[in-house]
Amino acid sequence: MSLGESGETTYSGHVGSDLQDSFGRVHRDLRISITDRCNFRCAYCMPEEGMTWLPRERLLTYEEIERIARVLVERYDFDSIRLTGGEPMVRANLPVLVEKLSSLGVDLAITTNGATLAGAAQDLADAGLERINISLDSLQAERFFELTRRDELDRVLAGIDAAVAAGLAPVKINAVLMNGINDDEVVDFIEFGREKGVSVRFIEFMPLDADDNWSIDRVVAQADILDAIAEVHPFTAVARNNDPANRYVFDDGIGDFGVIATVTDQFCDSCDRVRLTADGQFRTCLFATDETDLRAMLRNGATDDELAEAIVTAVGNKWAGHQVNNVLFIRPKRSMSQIGG
Repeated sequence: MSLGESGETTYSGHVGSDLQDSFGRVHRDLRISITDRCNFRCAYCMPEEGMTWLPRERLLTYEEIERIARVLVERYDFDSIRLTGGEPMVRANLPVLVEKLSSLGVDLAITTNGATLAGAAQDLADAGLERINISLDSLQAERFFELTRRDELDRVLAGIDAAVAAGLAPVKINAVLMNGINDDEVVDFIEFGREKGVSVRFIEFMPLDADDNWSIDRVVAQADILDAIAEVHPFTAVARNNDPANRYVFDDGIGDFGVIATVTDQFCDSCDRVRLTADGQFRTCLFATDETDLRAMLRNGATDDELAEAIVTAVGNKWAGHQVNNVLFIRPKRSMSQIGG
């Protein structure tokens, strides 16, 4: 630490350097939750009556979000930002935030349930959004309603079409698979993706509901997913790089898919992601049990150098992995909607 010419405290040695943890992992990917609110009530995520939402004054403003993102982009060469929730589309004036973040020159994406996307996809693309992930756990109307407690499948499908038409590419479909619930739809999702020209990402069911609903018996393992697909369409694995999904392309050249195997094939050793919750808590892992309060720092007048120092310290203390399906695993105190996907 030192004093600059203006008298402000400066934090030396990090500008333009790698944001690296003690295991040598370099971080380049920022996930930002912009709200804990959601217009769905997915059965594995939250109770039907919803939750106690954060009051507006506890949410980071768009200007505060932009400032933290700028520190990470300009000082540590972050090149990827993804907006999440809750459901990010319920936050007012979302294209304003997209435009602010797209000016940073990063790969900018969003994860949404797609229910209100049909009327917003083009505006988001025009504001600078590049890619989109749409959560969709069933292609069957009755089952979709049982899972989300909302009769919105047609609107989500229209949102997917709108995203494709707006040029958001790639459009990815996130499907959380659960044994005895929707595990019979693997091939249906594959055919849907090939027909629509979108990429499906199957996600193993994770213990993020902050209650006792999760068990390993409910997880549809990556091996079972691959076996089901191989029966109808041969495929070849391709390099994953830092993508959380194991990636595959179909041998006939029509499309691709991925599997995020958080439980059975953990990828913690290559994780390059950090997270910012809607109320400004900096997390180094989706399953982290501790957080750094950047909102308090911002609102107490912290300089960019002080923010950077807090971030460096947090990343330096990042653990080796989350220990899901291990006796050492500790569930986060927050639900998925409170942390951000």
